[in-house]
Amino acid sequence: MARAGRRILAICIDWVIALVISNFAFGGNQWATLAVFAVEQVLLIGTLGYSIGHRVAGIHVVRLGGAQAGPLAALVRTILLCLVIPAVVFDPDQRGLHDRAMNTILIRM
Repeated sequence: MARAGRRILAICIDWVIALVISNFAFGGNQWATLAVFAVEQVLLIGTLGYSIGHRVAGIHVVRLGGAQAGPLAALVRTILLCLVIPAVVFDPDQRGLHDRAMNTILIRM
């Protein structure tokens, strides 16, 4: 299971990528940055099971049974992640509320 350090590293990398894209394409608009971040999360986690930050940190998102998260789980998980609070409140297994809601978990590759 991926611990907090790897997860924080991954989200920071993804946010910096979104910020760079937003600065060049949208003049650094904060809502555009959030939208770019969300699109990256939905597309990459929904298809590959990991974002760029996850890949660099050596983690990926799967369902508890080991199956791929899939597009719907990626979408709902990302919406909750963008609300921030579900991501910073987690259980003893270090799964955030956004992961618990979609029955997903971040594991090391």
